[in-house]
Amino acid sequence: MAHELNFNETTGQHSFFSVKEIAWHGLGQIVQDYPTSAEALKFAHLDFTVEKRPIFTGNVSSSQDEGAGEMTIPNITVPDYFATVRQDNNAVLGVVGKDYHIVQNTDAFAFFDAIVGGDGIQYETAGGLGKGERIFITAKLPGYIKVGNDDLIEKYLFLTTSHDGSGSITAAFTPVRIVCANTLRAALANMTNTIKIRHTANVQERLKQAHRLMGISNNLSKEMEGVFNQWSKSRISDAGVKKLIQLALAPSREVLANVKADRMDTLTSTFNNMVDAAYEYGMSNHTQQMETTEGTVFGAYNAVTGFFQNVRKYKTTEDKVKSILLGGNAQIKTQNAFNICMEVSKKGEEFLQFNCN
Repeated sequence: MAHELNFNETTGQHSFFSVKEIAWHGLGQIVQDYPTSAEALKFAHLDFTVEKRPIFTGNVSSSQDEGAGEMTIPNITVPDYFATVRQDNNAVLGVVGKDYHIVQNTDAFAFFDAIVGGDGIQYETAGGLGKGERIFITAKLPGYIKVGNDDLIEKYLFLTTSHDGSGSITAAFTPVRIVCANTLRAALANMTNTIKIRHTANVQERLKQAHRLMGISNNLSKEMEGVFNQWSKSRISDAGVKKLIQLALAPSREVLANVKADRMDTLTSTFNNMVDAAYEYGMSNHTQQMETTEGTVFGAYNAVTGFFQNVRKYKTTEDKVKSILLGGNAQIKTQNAFNICMEVSKKGEEFLQFNCN
């Protein structure tokens, strides 16, 4: 798999760090203890600042007709647009409008610190992509979501921001099941696990949203613990697991209708292979064969989340992050699986055959 981690030619290192785990693709720095926000910035080589600089045209020499010599075009400032530039190496990260407000990397980490007052949060990974135009941070929160007696789900916050004008600051609550590193993304009722903040927002607004995200995380973790424990007691057959996966991964309404009607001969080999891979992960992977997962709705849900997290191949690392955490296909499909599991847990496996929508 290709990687897009920023490579700092001055330091000769990639912009990434992780605690105790092997860094992406063997790149980046491994540290043994959880760092402070200031240390995490340095470990990930994100301790640079970005500034807006005017954009100019002109100052270009062009040859005229023979004998006419050369003409120098005067500098002209491009109105209302600026380049975002790293101050440490003058790399141009993007072009933004006059109202765009730069959120420095130090501010992004301070955003996390503010959520829990810096007490108990543990920075686990951080890195930069491309030339450093996009950064990401994951931080572990205190406590666990406990399913059954010994199936623990750690609670994480994920943040990404950009310096190229491509998107908002995005922060999300994302539980990770320790035993198989599945990212379990779920929105309960009308709640969402994601906060988006425009780059024009002021510091006070960002802090307000940070505390709102913490409130969402606390509520979600409590609700998810109840839901997952209910799912771990809801039985489902192997055939039911296969059907649930087919329904969750259906790429279109037409495919969904064919799955519901059991018109399996109409399904493409690409779709069938994807379903088989998710099913195989759920049925054969030893991490799934626990009391909480074997033959349960919770296990079926883990088959889908584990497929996207641990089995499916992505063209690039950034594609994987976008797909799983930033509203991409993996996030949509795992939400489908979550919604179906909710109904199966309430109404039984018969829902898969007669009532699924």
